Amino acid sequence: MTSPASDASGAADLPDYAPIPRSALGPALNEQGYYVGRVERNLYWVTDGVYQSAFLTTRDGVVLFDAPPSIGHNLRRAVDEVAAANGVPNTVTHLVYSHHHADHAGAASLFEKDVVRVGHEETRRLLLRDDDPARPLPEVTFADRYTLEVGGERAELAWHGPNHSPDNIYIHFPGHDTLMLIDVVNAGWVPIYNTNLSEDIPGYMAAPATALSYPWTHFICGHLGRLATRDDVAVHQAYIADIEASATEALAAVDPVPFYMHYGENVWAGVKAHLDTVTERAAAPIVAKYTGVLASADIEVFTWTTTFAIMQSLRLDRGLSVSRPVHP
Repeated sequence: MTSPASDASGAADLPDYAPIPRSALGPALNEQGYYVGRVERNLYWVTDGVYQSAFLTTRDGVVLFDAPPSIGHNLRRAVDEVAAANGVPNTVTHLVYSHHHADHAGAASLFEKDVVRVGHEETRRLLLRDDDPARPLPEVTFADRYTLEVGGERAELAWHGPNHSPDNIYIHFPGHDTLMLIDVVNAGWVPIYNTNLSEDIPGYMAAPATALSYPWTHFICGHLGRLATRDDVAVHQAYIADIEASATEALAAVDPVPFYMHYGENVWAGVKAHLDTVTERAAAPIVAKYTGVLASADIEVFTWTTTFAIMQSLRLDRGLSVSRPVHP
């Protein structure tokens, strides 16, 4: 009989990694697999340890911000738990999309059909394109800014340009000292593949500075098990800035000519060897510096792919060290 550790999945060959800093972890989940906690006053956040959502309770009902399918029906349980404890209505009257991605909006259809859905105008366009019944279209859209007022509570929604996605917005709760910005900073952790799978690298790199320009103490980042702080955003900025500096140095230091000469007419082999060498040189000091500071910094694949994405942005968006000089 094949043991679970040696089956075809290859689990027996999985590598070990550095311990996760305790500061990166959030509160324990309940028996249903979620945690719901107060952010400030009547603003709450919900997590399953991997994804996050938030909601405001008001005298006129509940405003939900994102509906990750991994949390799913536990969103309803969390709302009911808080509403019952505080003697307030538990009807979800509004649902705000931070952006269109299914991993943050795929449980939106679980809520009342007459809920008012709010999102950026690009979110509506992208959801029309995606044609996913799990993510109903927003009825209320905006271009740059929108103030959502429900039951005496207020959330300020703003689009400051593309970052993680073309439509990712900033959600500010001025009466709750809180900002919500999804898929840019991971509290206490490195970004996953390619800068959190972001579509606009310059926008992604600039987003934390925009976030810090708002007044807030609590930061809902959309992933993992705890809320973020201003210090978390600053550490993320330092990590990204170090990658940018290291990639800039590596682009200047690595001579591309030998790789292309070696592979001759196999141009893609030359490209791969050249850019992989640049990325490895750039990523190595980042892994060494941030292991033990940010969780999973030693998982070199994440720092490697984020470094690759930033290095490519330096080449293609900023024009640093393109592979060939301008032909005379």
